[in-house]
Parts: sequence; structure tokens; C-alpha cells
Amino acid sequence: MNLNTLQIFDPAMCCSTGVCGPEVDPKLVQFAADLDWLKSQGVIVQRHNLSQNPAAFVENEAVKTRLTDQGEAALPVILLNGKVAVTGRYPDRGELAALLKLRTTAMPASLFTPAVAELVAIGAAIAANCEPCLKYHYQQAQLLGVSKADMASAVNLAARVKDSPHQSILRLADKLTGGSRSDSQATADSCCSDAAGNAGGGCCS
Repeated sequence: MNLNTLQIFDPAMCCSTGVCGPEVDPKLVQFAADLDWLKSQGVIVQRHNLSQNPAAFVENEAVKTRLTDQGEAALPVILLNGKVAVTGRYPDRGELAALLKLRTTAMPASLFTPAVAELVAIGAAIAANCEPCLKYHYQQAQLLGVSKADMASAVNLAARVKDSPHQSILRLADKLTGGSRSDSQATADSCCSDAAGNAGGGCCS
């Protein structure tokens, strides 16, 4: 079986998923989902970010020529089996399928919608303890019609994922020191209470 290789040379950005930073880029989110679909079809996908791997842009003659002629306006440059297929934009799934001669009749629609992307971003904000991020993505989710119940589910799931390593390190600490979780919790409660025992006092305030 002949394997197709798709190479994407992205412009400089913090990440290629589209969900990092203060604003979700729905085009990048959809493109990332489309690339995952291509991988499931046996396509080899390689991505290069100008800010993270500039050497790849210089070493590839086709990409280097495009950058020399058009500057960063040429990005993204997408190569199929080493030949330039698309420049300056991200193709949709239908165009990718046509380029790679893949059947699309049974192709499932991507579940990673802009609304889902905002739920992911809300979870990421919880994990990162980023208040501005949480407020921003909460507002964006509201504009997309995401229910508060779904947002609460995203928050709760993120909190559980975030708390898992915390609980693991506490269990390891208890094992190493012979302490108990109840003693640790009592210390934390005492630390986070004022002299009258009211929550919110102490160092945690």
C-alpha cells in the first residue's frame, strides 16, 4: 500500500490546535480535526511551526522558495508527497479528501465544533488557574449557546483531572512519611481558616 505524506508548514503561532491563547480559532480547530481524520485513513501527517522549527522551512526548497517570493503570506504551505498542494490557507476536509483521493461518502462529521472547542478551553483554563481565560471562554461559550450545565461538566471534569496528580503525590507523601490523609487534610483546613474557624482566613485568603 502506498502511503501518502502530507506536510503542513504553519505560520508562527503558539500551537497548532487553535484552542490555546485567549481566543479560539475555529478554522484551526477544524483543520486539526481533519488531520486526525486523515491519520485514521493511513495518511502520514507532519506539521512544522515557523516559531518552533524554523530550520524545517529553510531545509525544504519548495517552502523556502515560496517564502522568498511571497513572504509569510505564503503560509501555511501544504505539501503532498513533497509537492506544493495548497498555500496561504487551510483547506477543508472535502478538499483534503479530494487531494488524497479518499472516499468521503462515509466520512463522519467532526465532533470538534467551535462549541466543543470552548468547553475544552474552559477545562484548560481550570487546569491553568487562568481567571481571564476562564471569563473569556465562558463568554464565548455563552455566545455559542453552550448551556451552563455543559460548562459545569467541563469544569468538574477538568477539576478531577487536575486533582488526580495532586492526590497521587499526597498518597506517595503519606507512604514515604507514614502520615495519614486525614492529618494532612486537618492541617490544610487549619491553614485555610481564621482563628474562629471560619473558612477563607489564614494563608489561603
